[in-house]
Amino acid sequence: MNKKIINTLNVDLKERSYPIYIGEGLLCESGLFKRHIEGQQVMVVTNETIAPLYLDTCLDALDGFQRESVVLPDGEQYKTLEILTKIFDALLEKRFDRFATVVALGGGVIGDMAGFAAACYQRGVPFIQVPTTLLSQVDSSVGGKTAVNHPLGKNMIGAFYQPRCVVADTQTLDSLPDRELSAGLAEVIKYGLIRDESFFLWLEQNIDTLLARDATALAYAIERSCINKAEIVAADEKEQGVRALLNLGHTFGHAIEAGVGYGKWLHGEAVAAGTVMAAEMSCQLGWLEEASVVRITTLLRRARLPINGPPELSAAQYLEFMAVDKKVIAGKLRLVLLEKIGKALITSDFSPKVLERVIDAACAR
Repeated sequence: MNKKIINTLNVDLKERSYPIYIGEGLLCESGLFKRHIEGQQVMVVTNETIAPLYLDTCLDALDGFQRESVVLPDGEQYKTLEILTKIFDALLEKRFDRFATVVALGGGVIGDMAGFAAACYQRGVPFIQVPTTLLSQVDSSVGGKTAVNHPLGKNMIGAFYQPRCVVADTQTLDSLPDRELSAGLAEVIKYGLIRDESFFLWLEQNIDTLLARDATALAYAIERSCINKAEIVAADEKEQGVRALLNLGHTFGHAIEAGVGYGKWLHGEAVAAGTVMAAEMSCQLGWLEEASVVRITTLLRRARLPINGPPELSAAQYLEFMAVDKKVIAGKLRLVLLEKIGKALITSDFSPKVLERVIDAACAR
C-alpha cells in the first residue's frame, strides 16, 4: 500500500489535525479509510455521475462496516438545503448513530454537502473527503469549509467542519472531462498568484503538460497546491485573517455564478474570470504591473479558461451579488487583490469608482 502513496501531507490544527493522502489507486486502499473510522456505520455520499464510476470500488474498500450510500443529482444547481435533506433522510432511515462516518465521494459540491450534513447530523459525526475532481483535490476538500448555496448568495449557509482525512486518488482524474480539468487549474493557478511565485513560474512552463494529463505533473501540482492550502488553513482555520487570501477572484466569481444561475458556469471558470478582474483592479490601483496582468491573463487563457465574464450579466448585477458576499463586513466589501505575482492582500481601502470602472470594462468586453 505504501508504494502507492505519492505523499502524505498534514493539516496542522492541533486536536483536529488530519492527513491528506495523495497518490494513484488510493480508492482501493481500505487501510487508509479504516484507520480513520471509529464506529461501524459508513454512509457514502456521491452523485449520479460518480456513482457508476467509483461507488462500488469505494464500498469494497469499506468492507467490514455497515455500508450504505446516497446518490444525489450532479451539479452546482443542486447544492441546496432541499437536496441536503436527502442525506439526512438516508442517515435516519438506516438508523445511523453518532459514531457513524460520512464519506464524501465526488467533487466540490459533494464534499461541501456531505461535510455540512456531517457537521449537522446528531450535532456532528466524523467524515472523510474523497475528492474526484482536480478542483476538489487541490482546494475544496482541504480546510473544512462546508456549505450549500442560497439564491441570493453562494455558500452562505454552512459550517467550518474538518474531515478526519482526505484521500485524493489521482487516477480518478482520468475520467474527468476536459472542461472540469481546466476549472480545477483555476484554483491551482490561484496558489501561485497569492503566495507562491515560483509555483506560478512552474505553471507557466508546464500548463500544456498538465492539460495533457501527465500523471507526474498533475501529482506535483496537487501536492504543491495542498501544501499551500494546508499552511494557510493551519494559520487561520476560520478565515479571520490570512485565509481570506484564498478567495482571490472569488468575490467576482461568486457574483457570476449566482447571476447566471448556479451550474451554468463551473466554479473554476467563474474564478478565472474573476481573477482577471481582480488583477485589472490591482493594476488600476497602482499595485500590480500591467505586464503581470498580461501574464496572468495569458496563463488562464492557455489553461482554456474564460477571461471575461458572461455577456448577459450587467454591472448592476455584479454589484448587487457582491454586496451579499461573505467578505462584506460592517457594510464594507473586502477584496483580495494583488501587489505582485506571488503576493496578495485583503483590503476594503479602494474607491468604489475604481471597482465600478473595472466591472463596467468587463461587461463591455
